[in-house]
Amino acid sequence: MQSVLAMAAEAQVGGESLLATIKIAVLPIAKVFTMCFLGFLMASKYVNILPASGRKLLNGLVFSLLLPCLIFSQLGQAITLEKMIEWWFIPANVVLGTISGSLIGLAVAYIVRPPYPFFKFTIIQIGTGNIGNVPLVLIAALCRDKSNPFGDSERCSTDGTAYISFGQWVGAIILYTYVFNMLAPPPEGTFYIEETNLPVRDPPKDGAQIPKDGFPEQVPLLTDDDVQSNSNPQKNGKIKQMLVFLYEKLKLKQILQPPIIASILAMVLGVIPFFKKLIFTSDAPLFFFTDSCIILGEAMIPCILLALGGNLVDGPGSSKLGLRTTAAIIFARLLLVPPVGLGIVMLADKLGFLPAGDQMFRFVLLLQHSMPTSVLSGAVASLRGCGREAAAVLFWVHIFAIFSMAGWVTLYLNLLF
Repeated sequence: MQSVLAMAAEAQVGGESLLATIKIAVLPIAKVFTMCFLGFLMASKYVNILPASGRKLLNGLVFSLLLPCLIFSQLGQAITLEKMIEWWFIPANVVLGTISGSLIGLAVAYIVRPPYPFFKFTIIQIGTGNIGNVPLVLIAALCRDKSNPFGDSERCSTDGTAYISFGQWVGAIILYTYVFNMLAPPPEGTFYIEETNLPVRDPPKDGAQIPKDGFPEQVPLLTDDDVQSNSNPQKNGKIKQMLVFLYEKLKLKQILQPPIIASILAMVLGVIPFFKKLIFTSDAPLFFFTDSCIILGEAMIPCILLALGGNLVDGPGSSKLGLRTTAAIIFARLLLVPPVGLGIVMLADKLGFLPAGDQMFRFVLLLQHSMPTSVLSGAVASLRGCGREAAAVLFWVHIFAIFSMAGWVTLYLNLLF
């Protein structure tokens, strides 16, 4: 009687054995885990050459320079006007993934009843996945292997990075509008109800009114005297007030982050033939700039993994969510959301919404539904006053994602090839 291992070795999946498929799927996860572990080791008290201040600088470097360089060079080289029209389902997939994930999060929140006031927080942690950094790392690790099923390593990496980058601008808009509003503090003004109220610069004087729904962040830092002394009727015209209102409501400052600016520039310059030949082709007069971005972009992967691994050294910290809610978020995000995403992508494929024969395109769409909770949503949670709980969720969900992603990638490669 043949062993289970021998039977698995004989099983054929698109010309590749099942064991070979598992190897191709698991090796990128192993590379990610190895680099994260090295970051964890560098940040540990035994080595301590990557302290919290160093990780903060490293994160800032990745977010402000290395990631924008990678997006600009790869997306700009790959994008054309025809491809932009052809790739329309990538941003649509991000929106559909957020909607379906939030609905699953709503159902889970009703079942587990998270402690007050973390009901909407639970929905967000389940509904928003990491559609940028982790998929970029996985694609880079997968394409480095010459035996990868997507063919040429260079084209595999360029196409995968371009597809992922094309959806990031939508993710940023969702993050700084939908997520930002969902994570608004409760009427008490703080997520930690039993703690004292958050300090403000000048407490209201006797008889002064605080807005009915006002939070400490909405209480003006300037006193009435300050406002009167700095006001200028000539500068406060209707047009300026309208622009300020739109700027604040649309949260343009938060949305227009360096990676999003790089995506917009790459799309605008890449679809215009004159600028594409001027900047992005290998014999272009300004290709030295694109080549410099490529060199810097290659440093993004190791830097972000070292920083991510280093952040895990702090542990989950103190969280008010409790074991039940935390486990429910991890289970829903890693095991309930991906099957729904698989159904969305398969339905879109049957309806003819996806480019014919482009397996990398489908693989990226599936990855967008299978990632752990977005790291940037944790940054927004910190801004809104629930950073400790977000840090705890990110800690545990990224640890368990190492195993879940290996399983989902194996399944996706099995279905695609």
